[in-house]
Amino acid sequence: MGKAVELHPLWGVDEVSAYLGVPVKTLYQWKWRGEGPPVRKVGRYLRYDPAAVRAWFDGLGSSAA
Repeated sequence: MGKAVELHPLWGVDEVSAYLGVPVKTLYQWKWRGEGPPVRKVGRYLRYDPAAVRAWFDGLGSSAA
């Protein structure tokens, strides 16, 4: 039998928007400006690694508030 592979699903803009509490439009603007959490384009969709989004958010510190 083959080994079980643990998949780590990626987030789309809706999930990141909900997690960060920002509009989806803001995520697209950040991508265009080279700002925001790390993102990759898969086909025509933006995809985010949840761990990278959390790390980016944690790295903001209190200065972003």
